Amino acid sequence: MPLAVDAVLTIQRFVNAVFLVYILLILIFILLSWFQLPYNVWLDRFRSFLYDVCDPYLRLFRRILPAVRLGGVGLDLSPIVGIIVLEIARRVVLRILDEFL
Repeated sequence: MPLAVDAVLTIQRFVNAVFLVYILLILIFILLSWFQLPYNVWLDRFRSFLYDVCDPYLRLFRRILPAVRLGGVGLDLSPIVGIIVLEIARRVVLRILDEFL
């Protein structure tokens, strides 16, 4: 296998992993926001890390897409839209990298 092909495959795997890890972090951020967990120093640090990593990206979609009101409950659709946009971007980037093969 030529060196260039191996490099492109490595880049594809890396890009794929980065996108999937970010989607996973968003999903964990969503799940942790549903539950009121007791205070723990490490859990609080992990939550603040997730907030610092996920919230700026999700805020882009919250500006465009306001929360939906269902009675007394607000439903935030920005994580769903954010994950869909990330998945589309992942496929586009991988398709572009596929052209180099």
